[in-house]
Amino acid sequence: MSESGNVLITGVSTGIGYACCKVFIASGYRVFGSVRTQKDADRLSETFGEKFTPLIFDVTDHEAIDLAAIVVSKALSDQGLDCLINNAGVALGGPMMHVPIERLREQFEVNVIGLVKVTQAFLPLLGARAGHIGKPGRIINISSVVGQIAMPFLGPYVGSKHALEGISQVMRRELMHYGIDVVVVGPGAIKTPIWNKGMDSLYEDTAFARSLQIFAKGFIRGSIKHGFEPGKLALDIFRIFKKDRPKPRYAIVAKPFLNWWLPKILPTRMMDRYLAKKLEITR
Repeated sequence: MSESGNVLITGVSTGIGYACCKVFIASGYRVFGSVRTQKDADRLSETFGEKFTPLIFDVTDHEAIDLAAIVVSKALSDQGLDCLINNAGVALGGPMMHVPIERLREQFEVNVIGLVKVTQAFLPLLGARAGHIGKPGRIINISSVVGQIAMPFLGPYVGSKHALEGISQVMRRELMHYGIDVVVVGPGAIKTPIWNKGMDSLYEDTAFARSLQIFAKGFIRGSIKHGFEPGKLALDIFRIFKKDRPKPRYAIVAKPFLNWWLPKILPTRMMDRYLAKKLEITR
């Protein structure tokens, strides 16, 4: 049965965002999706048809976000958004001892500050305004398993996702004033291009070079090889969106006991020693 409604998804050119577009549009929803280039806007418009409206902005371009909010507001007229899915993000890694500050800043500008700016710009359309017509919308913030479990050599990404999770909790409690719910989805490994720029040759001449090789081979390439397809996660996100009373946070992780519950229940120092030995960090 086809439904109707309006959803905004950031970062839809590939991966999770693209898959979410596909699922929501197939279910009858109108999707506003952010991309960074006109080429991607044209490609997705041709793929998804009239139910898709591209918004061209980078989440670090605050002026472009404000302009996009005006475009969506005019398109919706007196309607509102049923959901904002904050999906856009990058994953940057490296040992914190050597991570360039510019790279750390880029990570937080995209994954944290950009997310907050997008949310602020579209909150009125979700119901944070006087005279809003209809049921308040919902915000779904895409975090990661590392939003709660810290992995070595992913410091910038881990930090940004920890920040996202804390800010999401604050938003959820504050936005109860408007009836707007905030849900965090923390997936494990996903087969997505987000990792394409996560590790490079910046750290070849550091004491961590060997450990980084082990990490890249075993933890990144291995997990991505066996990770979820984006379409699977998109279906889970859609089901969460449709729930009347969703949980505040969902961990969508393959082998959840091994990859989620065990690292959370083991003593912290024991987990430290395990990872250090696995990655040959300790001398």
